[in-house]
Amino acid sequence: MKILWFIPTHGDTRYLGTSKGARVADFNYFKQVAVAADTLGYEGVLIPTGRSCEDPWTVATSLIDATRQLKFLVALRPGLITPSQYARIAATFDRLSGGRLLINLVTGGDQAELEGDGQFLPHGQRYEQATEFLQLWRDILTKSHTGEPHDFDGKHLQVKGARLLYPPLQRPYPPLFFGGSSPEAHELAAQQLDTYLTWGEPPAAVAAKVADVRQRAAQYGRTLKFGIRLHVIVRETEEAAWAAAAELVSHLDPATVARAQQTFAKMDSVGQRRMAELHKGHYNPDNVREGLEVSPNLWAGVGLVRGGAGTALVGNPQQVADRIKEYAALGLEYFIFSGYPHLEESYRFAELVFPLLPLDLRERLIQPKLTGPFGEIVANTHVVAQVPAAAPRPAELVTP
Repeated sequence: MKILWFIPTHGDTRYLGTSKGARVADFNYFKQVAVAADTLGYEGVLIPTGRSCEDPWTVATSLIDATRQLKFLVALRPGLITPSQYARIAATFDRLSGGRLLINLVTGGDQAELEGDGQFLPHGQRYEQATEFLQLWRDILTKSHTGEPHDFDGKHLQVKGARLLYPPLQRPYPPLFFGGSSPEAHELAAQQLDTYLTWGEPPAAVAAKVADVRQRAAQYGRTLKFGIRLHVIVRETEEAAWAAAAELVSHLDPATVARAQQTFAKMDSVGQRRMAELHKGHYNPDNVREGLEVSPNLWAGVGLVRGGAGTALVGNPQQVADRIKEYAALGLEYFIFSGYPHLEESYRFAELVFPLLPLDLRERLIQPKLTGPFGEIVANTHVVAQVPAAAPRPAELVTP
Protein backbone atom coordinates (compact mmCIF):
# COMPACT_ATOMS: atom_id res chain seq x y z
CA MET A 1 0.00 0.00 0.00
CA LYS A 2 1.35 3.38 -1.05
CA ILE A 3 -0.23 6.65 0.11
CA LEU A 4 0.12 9.84 -1.97
CA TRP A 5 -1.14 13.38 -1.38
CA PHE A 6 -2.02 16.22 -3.79
CA ILE A 7 -0.60 19.65 -4.71
CA PRO A 8 -3.59 22.01 -5.29
CA THR A 9 -2.26 23.98 -8.26
CA HIS A 10 -5.81 24.99 -9.26
CA GLY A 11 -6.38 26.60 -5.86
CA ASP A 12 -7.31 25.69 -2.31
CA THR A 13 -10.12 26.71 -0.01
CA ARG A 14 -12.11 26.00 3.14
CA TYR A 15 -15.45 26.27 1.30
CA LEU A 16 -16.24 24.84 -2.13
CA GLY A 17 -17.88 26.98 -4.81
CA THR A 18 -17.07 30.39 -3.32
CA SER A 19 -14.18 32.79 -2.85
CA LYS A 20 -14.82 32.80 0.89
CA GLY A 21 -12.02 31.01 2.69
CA ALA A 22 -9.95 30.81 -0.49
CA ARG A 23 -6.15 30.71 -0.47
CA VAL A 24 -3.59 32.09 -2.86
CA ALA A 25 -2.26 29.30 -5.07
CA ASP A 26 1.39 30.26 -5.30
CA PHE A 27 4.80 28.66 -5.02
CA ASN A 28 5.12 29.25 -1.29
CA TYR A 29 1.89 27.38 -0.61
CA PHE A 30 2.72 24.53 -3.00
CA LYS A 31 6.06 24.23 -1.22
CA GLN A 32 4.37 24.10 2.19
CA VAL A 33 2.12 21.24 1.09
CA ALA A 34 5.00 19.36 -0.56
CA VAL A 35 7.30 19.70 2.45
CA ALA A 36 4.48 18.59 4.74
CA ALA A 37 3.82 15.49 2.61
CA ASP A 38 7.53 14.72 2.45
CA THR A 39 8.01 15.16 6.20
CA LEU A 40 4.93 13.13 7.12
CA GLY A 41 6.02 10.17 5.02
CA TYR A 42 3.66 10.21 2.05
CA GLU A 43 4.95 8.20 -0.90
CA GLY A 44 4.48 11.10 -3.29
CA VAL A 45 2.18 13.82 -4.57
CA LEU A 46 -0.11 14.07 -7.58
CA ILE A 47 0.19 17.33 -9.50
CA PRO A 48 -2.94 18.00 -11.59
CA THR A 49 -3.07 19.25 -15.16
CA GLY A 50 -5.40 21.32 -17.33
CA ARG A 51 -6.07 24.93 -18.16
CA SER A 52 -7.34 25.52 -14.61
CA CYS A 53 -3.94 24.48 -13.18
CA GLU A 54 -0.39 25.75 -13.14
CA ASP A 55 1.86 23.75 -15.46
CA PRO A 56 2.60 20.47 -13.62
CA TRP A 57 6.16 19.99 -14.89
CA THR A 58 7.21 23.47 -13.86
CA VAL A 59 5.66 23.04 -10.42
CA ALA A 60 7.22 19.61 -9.91
CA THR A 61 10.65 20.82 -10.98
CA SER A 62 10.45 23.77 -8.58
CA LEU A 63 9.82 21.36 -5.69
CA ILE A 64 12.69 18.92 -6.26
CA ASP A 65 15.15 20.72 -4.01
CA ALA A 66 12.53 21.44 -1.33
CA THR A 67 11.91 17.71 -0.72
CA ARG A 68 13.99 14.63 0.01
CA GLN A 69 12.04 11.42 -0.53
CA LEU A 70 8.80 12.64 -2.10
CA LYS A 71 7.90 11.30 -5.55
CA PHE A 72 6.07 13.41 -8.11
CA LEU A 73 3.19 12.01 -10.17
CA VAL A 74 3.27 14.40 -13.12
CA ALA A 75 0.91 14.58 -16.09
CA LEU A 76 1.97 13.61 -19.58
CA ARG A 77 -0.54 14.72 -22.23
CA PRO A 78 -0.26 13.14 -25.69
CA GLY A 79 -0.41 15.59 -28.56
CA LEU A 80 0.77 18.72 -26.76
CA ILE A 81 4.50 17.97 -27.01
CA THR A 82 6.24 15.42 -29.22
CA PRO A 83 7.06 12.02 -27.70
CA SER A 84 10.79 12.58 -28.21
CA GLN A 85 10.74 15.88 -26.33
CA TYR A 86 8.56 14.42 -23.57
CA ALA A 87 11.08 11.57 -23.26
CA ARG A 88 13.90 14.09 -22.74
CA ILE A 89 11.84 16.06 -20.22
CA ALA A 90 10.99 12.92 -18.26
CA ALA A 91 14.56 11.59 -18.31
CA THR A 92 15.99 14.92 -17.17
CA PHE A 93 13.49 15.25 -14.33
CA ASP A 94 14.11 11.67 -13.23
CA ARG A 95 17.88 12.25 -13.19
CA LEU A 96 17.76 15.59 -11.40
CA SER A 97 15.29 14.34 -8.78
CA GLY A 98 17.21 11.15 -8.04
CA GLY A 99 14.65 8.83 -9.58
CA ARG A 100 11.54 10.37 -8.02
CA LEU A 101 9.38 10.71 -11.13
CA LEU A 102 6.05 8.97 -11.72
CA ILE A 103 4.15 9.61 -14.96
CA ASN A 104 0.39 10.16 -15.13
CA LEU A 105 -0.96 9.79 -18.67
CA VAL A 106 -3.88 12.19 -19.26
CA THR A 107 -5.77 11.97 -22.54
CA GLY A 108 -8.31 14.68 -21.59
CA GLY A 109 -12.09 14.71 -21.54
CA ASP A 110 -13.04 18.36 -21.96
CA GLN A 111 -13.42 19.03 -25.68
CA ALA A 112 -13.36 22.81 -25.24
CA GLU A 113 -10.11 22.62 -23.30
CA LEU A 114 -8.58 20.22 -25.81
CA GLU A 115 -9.47 22.45 -28.75
CA GLY A 116 -7.96 25.40 -26.92
CA ASP A 117 -4.72 23.40 -26.81
CA GLY A 118 -4.96 22.60 -30.50
CA GLN A 119 -6.36 19.08 -30.08
CA PHE A 120 -9.36 18.30 -32.32
CA LEU A 121 -9.39 14.49 -32.40
CA PRO A 122 -12.62 12.80 -31.26
CA HIS A 123 -12.59 10.45 -28.27
CA GLY A 124 -11.73 7.25 -30.13
CA GLN A 125 -8.95 8.79 -32.19
CA ARG A 126 -7.45 10.42 -29.10
CA TYR A 127 -6.90 6.92 -27.75
CA GLU A 128 -5.37 5.82 -31.05
CA GLN A 129 -2.96 8.73 -30.78
CA ALA A 130 -2.28 8.00 -27.10
CA THR A 131 -1.49 4.36 -27.95
CA GLU A 132 1.08 5.39 -30.55
CA PHE A 133 2.44 8.11 -28.29
CA LEU A 134 3.01 5.74 -25.38
CA GLN A 135 4.63 3.08 -27.54
CA LEU A 136 7.00 5.61 -29.05
CA TRP A 137 7.77 7.30 -25.70
CA ARG A 138 8.47 3.97 -24.01
CA ASP A 139 10.67 2.72 -26.84
CA ILE A 140 12.79 5.90 -26.88
CA LEU A 141 13.38 5.73 -23.13
CA THR A 142 14.04 1.99 -23.16
CA LYS A 143 16.60 2.29 -25.95
CA SER A 144 18.26 5.27 -24.27
CA HIS A 145 20.00 2.83 -21.90
CA THR A 146 21.88 1.33 -24.87
CA GLY A 147 22.09 4.46 -27.03
CA GLU A 148 20.09 2.98 -29.94
CA PRO A 149 18.16 5.27 -32.30
CA HIS A 150 14.48 4.57 -32.92
CA ASP A 151 12.20 4.81 -35.95
CA PHE A 152 8.42 4.83 -35.81
CA ASP A 153 5.82 5.22 -38.55
CA GLY A 154 2.26 5.27 -37.21
CA LYS A 155 -1.10 6.70 -38.19
CA HIS A 156 -0.71 9.81 -36.03
CA LEU A 157 3.01 9.95 -35.18
CA GLN A 158 6.28 9.42 -37.03
CA VAL A 159 9.95 9.77 -36.04
CA LYS A 160 13.22 8.80 -37.71
CA GLY A 161 16.38 8.20 -35.72
CA ALA A 162 14.94 9.42 -32.41
CA ARG A 163 17.63 9.14 -29.75
CA LEU A 164 17.92 10.01 -26.07
CA LEU A 165 21.51 10.38 -24.86
CA TYR A 166 20.80 10.87 -21.15
CA PRO A 167 18.62 7.98 -19.92
CA PRO A 168 16.39 8.12 -16.85
CA LEU A 169 17.59 6.61 -13.59
CA GLN A 170 14.55 4.34 -13.38
CA ARG A 171 14.74 1.44 -15.81
CA PRO A 172 13.48 1.09 -18.39
CA TYR A 173 11.43 4.27 -17.78
CA PRO A 174 9.59 6.00 -14.92
CA PRO A 175 6.40 4.10 -13.93
CA LEU A 176 3.30 4.92 -15.96
CA PHE A 177 -0.08 5.62 -14.33
CA PHE A 178 -3.38 6.15 -16.08
CA GLY A 179 -7.07 6.54 -15.29
CA GLY A 180 -10.00 6.18 -17.65
CA SER A 181 -13.41 4.51 -17.57
CA SER A 182 -14.22 3.91 -21.24
CA PRO A 183 -13.54 0.59 -23.01
CA GLU A 184 -10.81 2.35 -25.00
CA ALA A 185 -9.19 3.51 -21.78
CA HIS A 186 -9.26 0.05 -20.28
CA GLU A 187 -7.72 -1.41 -23.43
CA LEU A 188 -4.92 1.19 -23.45
CA ALA A 189 -4.18 0.49 -19.78
CA ALA A 190 -4.11 -3.25 -20.41
CA GLN A 191 -1.66 -2.90 -23.30
CA GLN A 192 0.84 -0.32 -22.05
CA LEU A 193 0.35 1.09 -18.56
CA ASP A 194 1.90 0.00 -15.27
CA THR A 195 -0.77 1.20 -12.82
CA TYR A 196 -4.47 1.74 -13.52
CA LEU A 197 -6.20 4.44 -11.45
CA THR A 198 -9.89 4.89 -10.81
CA TRP A 199 -11.78 7.76 -9.24
CA GLY A 200 -13.54 6.97 -5.99
CA GLU A 201 -16.57 4.90 -6.91
CA PRO A 202 -18.35 2.42 -4.59
CA PRO A 203 -16.34 -0.78 -4.01
CA ALA A 204 -18.52 -2.95 -6.27
CA ALA A 205 -18.02 -0.56 -9.21
CA VAL A 206 -14.29 -0.37 -8.55
CA ALA A 207 -14.08 -4.16 -8.37
CA ALA A 208 -15.76 -4.45 -11.78
CA LYS A 209 -13.30 -1.99 -13.35
CA VAL A 210 -10.31 -3.76 -11.82
CA ALA A 211 -11.57 -7.12 -13.05
CA ASP A 212 -12.09 -5.82 -16.59
CA VAL A 213 -8.65 -4.21 -16.85
CA ARG A 214 -6.99 -7.25 -15.27
CA GLN A 215 -8.70 -9.60 -17.75
CA ARG A 216 -7.75 -7.43 -20.71
CA ALA A 217 -4.14 -7.24 -19.53
CA ALA A 218 -3.95 -11.03 -19.16
CA GLN A 219 -4.71 -11.36 -22.86
CA TYR A 220 -1.42 -9.55 -23.53
CA GLY A 221 0.49 -11.53 -20.92
CA ARG A 222 0.69 -8.46 -18.67
CA THR A 223 -0.14 -7.68 -15.05
CA LEU A 224 -0.91 -4.22 -13.70
CA LYS A 225 -1.02 -2.52 -10.35
CA PHE A 226 -4.14 -0.61 -9.35
CA GLY A 227 -4.92 2.56 -7.42
CA ILE A 228 -7.68 5.00 -6.49
CA ARG A 229 -8.03 8.78 -6.32
CA LEU A 230 -10.12 10.12 -3.43
CA HIS A 231 -10.64 13.13 -1.19
CA VAL A 232 -10.77 12.59 2.55
CA ILE A 233 -12.51 14.29 5.47
CA VAL A 234 -11.38 12.62 8.69
CA ARG A 235 -12.04 13.80 12.23
CA GLU A 236 -11.76 12.14 15.63
CA THR A 237 -15.50 11.41 15.65
CA GLU A 238 -17.93 10.53 12.87
CA GLU A 239 -20.17 13.43 13.85
CA ALA A 240 -17.31 15.90 13.53
CA ALA A 241 -16.35 14.49 10.12
CA TRP A 242 -19.85 14.92 8.69
CA ALA A 243 -20.06 18.39 10.22
CA ALA A 244 -16.83 19.24 8.37
CA ALA A 245 -18.33 17.90 5.13
CA ALA A 246 -21.37 20.11 5.66
CA GLU A 247 -19.17 23.10 6.34
CA LEU A 248 -17.17 22.48 3.17
CA VAL A 249 -20.31 22.95 1.02
CA SER A 250 -22.07 25.39 3.35
CA HIS A 251 -21.72 28.31 0.92
CA LEU A 252 -22.94 26.49 -2.18
CA ASP A 253 -26.11 27.66 -3.87
CA PRO A 254 -28.25 25.78 -6.42
CA ALA A 255 -27.24 28.12 -9.25
CA THR A 256 -23.53 27.38 -8.73
CA VAL A 257 -24.17 23.64 -8.66
CA ALA A 258 -26.32 23.80 -11.81
CA ARG A 259 -23.72 25.86 -13.67
CA ALA A 260 -20.97 23.40 -12.78
CA GLN A 261 -23.04 20.39 -13.80
CA GLN A 262 -23.91 21.99 -17.15
CA THR A 263 -20.20 22.37 -17.85
CA PHE A 264 -19.40 18.79 -16.86
CA ALA A 265 -22.25 17.47 -19.02
CA LYS A 266 -20.56 18.86 -22.14
CA MET A 267 -17.44 16.75 -21.59
CA ASP A 268 -16.94 13.43 -23.36
CA SER A 269 -15.23 11.86 -20.36
CA VAL A 270 -16.90 8.60 -19.30
CA GLY A 271 -15.30 8.95 -15.88
CA GLN A 272 -16.82 12.39 -15.43
CA ARG A 273 -20.24 11.04 -16.35
CA ARG A 274 -19.86 8.29 -13.77
CA MET A 275 -19.01 10.89 -11.12
CA ALA A 276 -22.14 12.88 -12.05
CA GLU A 277 -24.30 9.76 -11.89
CA LEU A 278 -23.29 9.26 -8.27
CA HIS A 279 -24.66 12.59 -7.01
CA LYS A 280 -27.13 13.52 -9.81
CA GLY A 281 -26.74 17.17 -8.83
CA HIS A 282 -28.61 16.57 -5.57
CA TYR A 283 -27.81 18.95 -2.73
CA ASN A 284 -29.75 19.40 0.49
CA PRO A 285 -27.97 21.97 2.69
CA ASP A 286 -29.91 20.69 5.70
CA ASN A 287 -28.65 17.12 5.25
CA VAL A 288 -25.48 16.75 3.20
CA ARG A 289 -25.54 12.95 3.50
CA GLU A 290 -28.95 12.66 1.84
CA GLY A 291 -28.49 11.40 -1.69
CA LEU A 292 -24.74 11.97 -1.52
CA GLU A 293 -23.48 9.18 0.72
CA VAL A 294 -23.32 6.71 -2.16
CA SER A 295 -21.66 3.95 -0.15
CA PRO A 296 -20.76 3.73 3.54
CA ASN A 297 -18.54 6.75 4.30
CA LEU A 298 -18.20 7.54 0.56
CA TRP A 299 -19.57 11.04 -0.11
CA ALA A 300 -20.16 12.49 -3.59
CA GLY A 301 -20.58 16.09 -2.41
CA VAL A 302 -17.21 17.30 -3.72
CA GLY A 303 -18.29 16.48 -7.27
CA LEU A 304 -21.16 18.95 -7.12
CA VAL A 305 -18.78 21.69 -8.26
CA ARG A 306 -15.38 20.05 -8.70
CA GLY A 307 -14.47 18.27 -11.91
CA GLY A 308 -12.52 15.04 -11.92
CA ALA A 309 -12.33 13.18 -8.62
CA GLY A 310 -15.58 14.05 -6.88
CA THR A 311 -15.89 11.70 -3.92
CA ALA A 312 -14.47 11.75 -0.40
CA LEU A 313 -14.09 9.27 2.42
CA VAL A 314 -15.84 10.85 5.42
CA GLY A 315 -15.65 9.48 8.94
CA ASN A 316 -13.63 8.88 12.05
CA PRO A 317 -10.12 7.41 11.74
CA GLN A 318 -11.21 3.80 12.10
CA GLN A 319 -14.00 4.17 9.54
CA VAL A 320 -11.67 5.79 7.00
CA ALA A 321 -9.00 3.15 7.60
CA ASP A 322 -11.60 0.38 7.19
CA ARG A 323 -12.78 1.80 3.87
CA ILE A 324 -9.16 2.01 2.66
CA LYS A 325 -8.66 -1.62 3.61
CA GLU A 326 -11.82 -2.59 1.72
CA TYR A 327 -10.42 -1.05 -1.44
CA ALA A 328 -7.03 -2.63 -0.79
CA ALA A 329 -8.74 -6.02 -0.58
CA LEU A 330 -9.93 -5.49 -4.17
CA GLY A 331 -6.30 -5.34 -5.29
CA LEU A 332 -5.65 -1.59 -5.00
CA GLU A 333 -2.12 -0.61 -4.02
CA TYR A 334 -1.93 3.15 -4.64
CA PHE A 335 -4.15 5.58 -2.72
CA ILE A 336 -4.01 9.22 -3.85
CA PHE A 337 -5.75 11.48 -1.35
CA SER A 338 -6.48 15.18 -0.95
CA GLY A 339 -8.56 17.31 1.41
CA TYR A 340 -9.58 20.87 2.11
CA PRO A 341 -7.52 22.80 2.97
CA HIS A 342 -4.76 20.55 1.66
CA LEU A 343 -2.06 21.60 4.11
CA GLU A 344 -4.07 21.00 7.28
CA GLU A 345 -5.78 17.87 5.97
CA SER A 346 -2.43 16.29 5.05
CA TYR A 347 -1.43 16.51 8.71
CA ARG A 348 -4.82 15.43 10.01
CA PHE A 349 -4.96 12.37 7.77
CA ALA A 350 -1.40 11.36 8.64
CA GLU A 351 -1.88 11.82 12.37
CA LEU A 352 -5.25 10.08 12.59
CA VAL A 353 -5.15 7.37 9.91
CA PHE A 354 -1.50 6.39 9.40
CA PRO A 355 -1.39 4.56 12.79
CA LEU A 356 -4.30 2.35 11.66
CA LEU A 357 -2.81 1.21 8.36
CA PRO A 358 -1.14 -2.19 7.80
CA LEU A 359 1.90 -2.78 9.99
CA ASP A 360 4.64 -2.70 7.36
CA LEU A 361 3.39 0.60 5.96
CA ARG A 362 2.75 2.01 9.41
CA GLU A 363 6.31 1.32 10.53
CA ARG A 364 7.64 3.20 7.52
CA LEU A 365 5.29 6.16 7.93
CA ILE A 366 5.59 6.81 11.66
CA GLN A 367 8.92 8.60 11.36
CA PRO A 368 11.09 6.29 13.49
CA LYS A 369 14.09 8.64 13.43
CA LEU A 370 12.39 11.44 15.35
CA THR A 371 13.47 11.62 18.99
CA GLY A 372 11.21 14.39 20.35
CA PRO A 373 10.16 16.24 22.30
CA PHE A 374 6.68 15.57 20.93
CA GLY A 375 3.95 18.15 21.34
CA GLU A 376 4.12 21.18 23.61
CA ILE A 377 5.99 21.07 26.91
CA VAL A 378 3.48 21.11 29.77
CA ALA A 379 3.90 23.92 32.33
CA ASN A 380 7.39 24.64 30.97
CA THR A 381 8.65 21.48 32.69
CA HIS A 382 6.93 18.24 31.77
CA VAL A 383 7.69 16.49 28.47
CA VAL A 384 4.63 14.85 26.91
CA ALA A 385 5.02 11.10 26.34
CA GLN A 386 5.16 10.00 22.71
CA VAL A 387 2.08 8.18 21.38
CA PRO A 388 3.05 4.60 20.44
CA ALA A 389 3.30 4.10 16.67
CA ALA A 390 1.05 1.05 16.80
CA ALA A 391 -1.70 2.86 18.68
CA PRO A 392 -5.18 1.56 17.74
CA ARG A 393 -6.69 5.00 17.48
CA PRO A 394 -5.59 8.45 18.67
CA ALA A 395 -8.92 9.30 20.30
CA GLU A 396 -8.70 6.24 22.53
CA LEU A 397 -5.35 7.29 23.93
CA VAL A 398 -6.61 10.38 25.72
CA THR A 399 -6.50 9.87 29.48
CA PRO A 400 -9.75 10.99 31.14
